[in-house]
Amino acid sequence: MNNTALIPESSLDFLIQLKENNNKQWFEAHKPEYLNELKHIEAFADALLEELAKTDVLETPSGKKSVYRIYRDIRFSKDKTPFKTFWGGSFTRATKARRGGYYFHLEQGNSFLAGGFWGPNAADLKRIRSEFAHDAEPMRKILNSKTFISTFGTLQGEQLKTAPKGYDVHHEAIDLLRYKQFLVIKRFEDNEVLNPDFLEQATETLKNMRPFFDYMSEVLTTDINGASVL
Repeated sequence: MNNTALIPESSLDFLIQLKENNNKQWFEAHKPEYLNELKHIEAFADALLEELAKTDVLETPSGKKSVYRIYRDIRFSKDKTPFKTFWGGSFTRATKARRGGYYFHLEQGNSFLAGGFWGPNAADLKRIRSEFAHDAEPMRKILNSKTFISTFGTLQGEQLKTAPKGYDVHHEAIDLLRYKQFLVIKRFEDNEVLNPDFLEQATETLKNMRPFFDYMSEVLTTDINGASVL
């Protein structure tokens, strides 16, 4: 593993200061500190991308390109603070055959790794539900596996309070049919993020998403008969 990809305590500390001084004047005065900490995050993202690329195909060209801008888009937000108070980034799985993506979020007391489908469009959501209704067992097998439970616990994401249109509330797969988002998340304590083996833990966590991703990719690139739609 890459020893230059450690997350230093100063990277989390900078975010605490930014949260307390979320204004352009303070940020400009501390821009050199920000750029220094950003280098650490980009190095971590580069190393994580390198590890993921050993077992998956990703279209994100570099760790630097994966890291989100610190500047918030406040045009349509009631919250007018100009800066994000976390380090975040994502890696997109390449080609239409590999659906979904990986995400990392680093913040004091709120660090996590996640993956899945945050806002599936209507057609994708319809296709996923049709598959669950037809045969939910493959998905249940993934969600009930020891690795999934020990890493992520349960499938997460917004759910309907009742059955989606066209499905009976007593359908045997109603628990899965209610999902509007399909997310897998693992949270980390600050001491874990700052630990020298965090890159290894992060890599293992994201690799453990693969059965979920592979299943969802297959569903979203085939019709209900299993024929390719690509």
